[in-house]
Formats: sequence, structure tokens, C-alpha cells
Amino acid sequence: MLNFTLRRLIQIPLVMLVLSVIVIGLTQLLTPEQRAAPYIRSEQQAARLEQIITERGLRDPFPVQYGRWFSNIIKGDLGYSKASNKDVVATIKERLPNTIELALLTAIPILLLAVWLGTLSALHKDKFIDQLLRVVVVLGYSLPTFVLGIVLLAVFYAYLGWLPGAGQLDIINQFSVSDLKRYTGMMTVDAALNGRWDIAWDALQHMILPAVTLLIVLSANLVKVMRNSMLEVLTSDYVRTARAKGLSSKVVNGKHARRNALLPIITLGGFLVINLLAGSVITETIFAYPGIGQWFVQAALQLDIAGVLGFTLLSALLVVVMSTAVDILYGVIDPRVRFH
Repeated sequence: MLNFTLRRLIQIPLVMLVLSVIVIGLTQLLTPEQRAAPYIRSEQQAARLEQIITERGLRDPFPVQYGRWFSNIIKGDLGYSKASNKDVVATIKERLPNTIELALLTAIPILLLAVWLGTLSALHKDKFIDQLLRVVVVLGYSLPTFVLGIVLLAVFYAYLGWLPGAGQLDIINQFSVSDLKRYTGMMTVDAALNGRWDIAWDALQHMILPAVTLLIVLSANLVKVMRNSMLEVLTSDYVRTARAKGLSSKVVNGKHARRNALLPIITLGGFLVINLLAGSVITETIFAYPGIGQWFVQAALQLDIAGVLGFTLLSALLVVVMSTAVDILYGVIDPRVRFH
């Protein structure tokens, strides 16, 4: 296990290096004029377009451009984001905690709900509760995220008025945020640490609708996979042997069956965390939630190359790290897994 973990950790920078070459190479499909757009912030600079292209070396050979970009990365400089009017690193530091906050509120309920409902459906195969859950899963799996988000906004914000709408805070509390001492960057946590429970409660209320949207859409597939995996495990030889030994159904289903049925959930759960941390693009855009997903949409619409590159590399890093973590968890949960 130790050797496997070390090998995977060594592979992370190599994979990121290859991915960076591919991503930077794709930007060469754009003209130098298009790649110079993020550096133009006024009409005076637009008049110096050719000068900017020359200064930035946008007509240089690809190896030279990549070497210049890589040297800036080593210095912690990912460029300037036109969409946020800030450096890419500063934008990620500002927005990533918001996305993490929403992910923490969503990921744990999704995983717990999926495991519970999937197990419940498998243990009551073809009964009423199983048929009901399968219908709900199909609806959740097929319902587009933007449709569900708009419906929730229309019902709980516009019609009932039970929950706030778009954004992270009400207008009144937005003026009080500057007085908060930031510890983690997460609004609810920092507001609570500053004793501003009104702001913490306001931020939590604004996350309910985005969290529910993600919960319904993302848990549907996990419930389906957990049900199928549990049904397969329940018919295995070692489960039948456990029952023949006289073990109770609770012990057989919980200790022997469900633990082994969790293996597919680990894989999907890892990619679930990746999706949440990389920013649930559609959900954050619908609810105007200031996470990195919303920033990516704005960067793409404005042809903000530095912003798109920053988001892409962050997402790639999350995929590589979470894939390694998932492989390690496989060996922890199922001792039959061997790493060579």
C-alpha cells in the first residue's frame, strides 16, 4: 500500500505537466489577437494591440510560450482574469472557499442519502418502496439541473417566499461583510467566528436551494448504483454462507453486504466531490452563487483565457488527487484489492 501510494503521488506532477502542455497547446488554436484580448482593458490599450502581442510574445513558437507560462506558474502567477478584474490566483482564493462551503453542505447528505436509499431499495426488491424509489431516481436522474433550479426558485422564493433567491447574502448584510475578520473564507464559518450569527444564518439560507438542487440531481445516480451493487452482493456466496451460519439479517446486510457494495460508491463519490469542488457550474450560475463555477462561466463568455486556464488546471488537479484517494480507499475498504 505504501509503495502504491508513493507511486501515485509521484505521478501527480507528471500528469499535471502533460495536461498543462495539452491545455496550453489548445490555446494556440486562437489567433494572437484573440489571446491578447484579456490584456486590453481600455481603448488606449486596444490601439496598441500589435505592441501588446509583441510584448507578451504571443507570436513566439509554442515551446517558448509554454516555457514562459510555466516559469510564471512556478512563481505563482496564473495571469490576470478579465472576468473578475483580479489575478487568477486571487480569484481562486476568494471564490474557492465559497464552493467548498457549498460542497461540504451538499456532499455528506448526498452520500448518506444514496447509501441509505440504495440499501433500502435493494432489501425491499420489487416491493412498493422499491418501485417508488426507482421512479424518484429516474425523475431525479433525467431532470435537467437548470430546470430544477428554476422551479425551486419559482416555488420557494417567488411564490411562497420561504427562502431567499439568488446570491450569497441579502443586500443589507452585504454592506456588513467588509467588517468581518476572515479566517477561512467561508461565509457561514467566518460570520460565526465573528459572532455575527445573523450573517451566518443568512448565508446558510442562501445555500439551501442550491444544495437541494445538487442533492436531488447528483444523488439519483448514486442511489441507482448502490441498489444494483447491493443486489449483486446479496446473491454472492459469502453472504449466503453468513446467513447459513445463523448471523442476523442486520449483521449480514450491514457488515458483510453493504460494506462490499460500497466500492462503486467510492468511485462515484470521488467524482462527486470533484464536481462539487470544481464548481457546480450550472447551479452556481442559476443561483448567482459566487463560487468558481460561476466565475468559469463568466470567463468563458468573455473569452478570458487566463481564467479558463486557471479553472481547467484546478479541475485537473482535483481529478488527479481524488483519483489517487479513491484507489487508496479501495484497499482500505476491500482487503481483497491488491496493488501491484
